[in-house]
Amino acid sequence: MISSSRFLKACRREPVDVTPVWFMRQAGRYMSEYRALRERYSLLDICRSPELALEVTLQPVRRIEVDAAILFSDLLLPLEPMGLPFDFIKGEGPQLERPISSPADIDNLKTFEPREALSHVLDAIRLIQTELAGRIPLIGFAGAPFTLASYAIEGGHSSNFAKTKALMYGHPDAWHRLCERLSTLVGDYMLAQIEAGVDVVQIFDSWVGALNTADYREFALPHTRRIFETIGARVPTIHFGTGTGAILEDLRDAGGDVIGVDWRTPMDVAWDRIGSDRAVQGNLDPTLLLGPTDRMFTQTDDILARVGRRPGHIFNLGHGILPSTPVEHVQMLAQYVHSASRRTNRT
Repeated sequence: MISSSRFLKACRREPVDVTPVWFMRQAGRYMSEYRALRERYSLLDICRSPELALEVTLQPVRRIEVDAAILFSDLLLPLEPMGLPFDFIKGEGPQLERPISSPADIDNLKTFEPREALSHVLDAIRLIQTELAGRIPLIGFAGAPFTLASYAIEGGHSSNFAKTKALMYGHPDAWHRLCERLSTLVGDYMLAQIEAGVDVVQIFDSWVGALNTADYREFALPHTRRIFETIGARVPTIHFGTGTGAILEDLRDAGGDVIGVDWRTPMDVAWDRIGSDRAVQGNLDPTLLLGPTDRMFTQTDDILARVGRRPGHIFNLGHGILPSTPVEHVQMLAQYVHSASRRTNRT
């Protein structure tokens, strides 16, 4: 049964035979088969085609000892049916055609039914689960309100989130209206993904590390919490962000059965702050996969040692696999985590 998989057991803080492992961006440009597809199709083409999303989701499952698959999609997909179309610009990432620049823009956003406007995502989930046939769990995901709002306002990536914070501080009522709409949408979208068959949900708040504790609790936490309350206990939930060393306790309070930890905070220190009632995910620096494997393994040993025998650790990177990463290093790392944690469990 899929519920007895080591990944789901770790989410529930139950003992496992070896530490489960998966990688954010485990499907991506570091894999030759993905690059071959991208020569023929754009990223949005793949996201919009259930058959292509199936193929890309399964590529790392075939080649790497991962304990979970993650749906190949993009967290910005809900923006387009809201009236915020975007595309991916080579070398620059996502770029919105008409970013939000005023409270009036927020009021003009559209409301939509995820089961209709994003039906291709749900079709992909069904196809993937048929192919996985219960071998490993499937992770669904969406962006948290702060991260989605920052993309919508900045128009793409940002180094300082000046436009986002200017609207947030200058028009707090409009900001909360935007985030309430996003939290309602994301919560419903997650329910639709669960109905379609995902076994776990991860909420990505990739850019929330730009906030301090007070701002997070005022401007982000209530809206993110609403998503986790909507999901409830239907499936295990993972709450992920980067640069969140200052707000780990706040992320916990917002929700999530599993809290992601990036590489900037030692795992044992982070877990003590998060609390023993939550599982943790992380926390290897992705750049370690670019260097000598002995250093990568040494740091992996350090993470596993800091975890010790505490149940509830899912091994992952602190952020996604970088495009220049050798696929062999990813394969070796997954194998090493399994073998090293098995040795640890026997001692």
